[in-house]
Amino acid sequence: MAKAVPSRQQLYIGGAWVAPGTTDTIEVISPHTEQPVARVPAPGHADVDRAVAAARTAFDEGPWPRLDPSERIAVVRELAELFRPRQEELAQLITTEMGAPITFSRSAHARLPGAMIGAFADVAAKHPWQETRAGAFGGVVEVYREPVGVVAAIIPWNMPMFLTVAKLVPALLAGCTIVLKPSPETALDAYFMADLLEQLDLPPGVVSILPGDREVGRYLVSHPGVDKVSFTGSTAAGREVAAACGSALRRVGLELGGKSAAVVLDDADPETVATGIAVAGLMNSGQACVAQTRILLPRSRYHDYVDALAGMVENLPVGDPFDPATRVGPMVTERQQLRVSGYIEQGRREGARPLVGGIGFPDGIDRGWYVRPTLFVDVDNAMRIAQEEIFGPVLGVIAYDDEDDAVRLADATEYGLSGSVWTADVDRGRAVARRIRSGTLGINAAYSMDPAAPFGGVKASGIGREFGPEGLDGFLDTKSVSVAADVRSGG
Repeated sequence: MAKAVPSRQQLYIGGAWVAPGTTDTIEVISPHTEQPVARVPAPGHADVDRAVAAARTAFDEGPWPRLDPSERIAVVRELAELFRPRQEELAQLITTEMGAPITFSRSAHARLPGAMIGAFADVAAKHPWQETRAGAFGGVVEVYREPVGVVAAIIPWNMPMFLTVAKLVPALLAGCTIVLKPSPETALDAYFMADLLEQLDLPPGVVSILPGDREVGRYLVSHPGVDKVSFTGSTAAGREVAAACGSALRRVGLELGGKSAAVVLDDADPETVATGIAVAGLMNSGQACVAQTRILLPRSRYHDYVDALAGMVENLPVGDPFDPATRVGPMVTERQQLRVSGYIEQGRREGARPLVGGIGFPDGIDRGWYVRPTLFVDVDNAMRIAQEEIFGPVLGVIAYDDEDDAVRLADATEYGLSGSVWTADVDRGRAVARRIRSGTLGINAAYSMDPAAPFGGVKASGIGREFGPEGLDGFLDTKSVSVAADVRSGG
């Protein structure tokens, strides 16, 4: 059961706790009980100005960007040590604020970010911060990788700490200063991170954290003191961010929406597929940008797979997110509950058939922002439920004729973020995966978010990459210094 959390009265700006510039507040509400659990300050434009000014001064005049990378790596490793013993506390906070099932909170929302911090430090330790190349026309060229500047990072509510770490830690390792804008729905874990950062020996101004609404985000994205925006959210919002950054010639990284396909080949085991889709398609109660919600099945074995999928969806435990047995919890807000329910009704109007689930509360539940996990059959890939990101526990089954048809259907979407191929033959699966236009894919599993590997999408799923050396490079500029041969040799 969700419990009240101590409310806060201050904002974390430039590494210090300060009084907010407004009297407005954010009420954090439990999606399970629909009751308030905490209240925190709502930042205004003046607070954003203070945070950006602190970050600007810290970058232009402070020591952080000028430290040897090894010194920044040491600070990040200290953050990992502080994070590790408090993971259960974090899991409880996230389940309270956004309703994620506690088992998923413990693994993906808490343990995974903790492991990522150290892994990012390992990536930075191997990164070529500077190198010397032979010049094509004589002499040498020295290439330096330097921090991009002040970063504005916008964090959504669905994977709040995971995405905070994904942006904050590489930016710090690069030597940037950063202003984080988490979602108001998930302000509690943002304060958790601020409490950890306060214990580090960070120079003033390096990090600010301002949980706020879209208007605060718009103001931050367009702020003239910002050098780069790192945004995770919907494709519609991403287009707005890209337009603002394009107008200002500001660097931008966008991790946006998805409508990913799980391609089931005709040699895959039905029960294995069903068990895998329970994770790949329904992780975090379906509230995941990488969720594989279009299930492409071969006509030759269509009913075998449909029967296994229907049994899996029908038997998913739905309910109190603090119950370790729960696999599907509530939607994060009433607005999201209504959105997902609207798509279920839209699917019925389009001619798809909900074989399992449909409109209404799950059995035994009469409060909270829940929807019934739903499996649609008779889905055409042109339907809205097959083309638009629903962001809830809704799967659609689409039949295909052969591998060429499966690849065509997988690519017949504006998105290209994730996907998977299910098969008894890994080489066959790899060959199909190579043909699908997507930034990430898994074979016989959901795509694994490995901090050593680049993550991001193509088409309308985003611009740029996070994680791995590619993600670190996203917070770095390169500088080339050419040295004439006679000067270098002292002649």
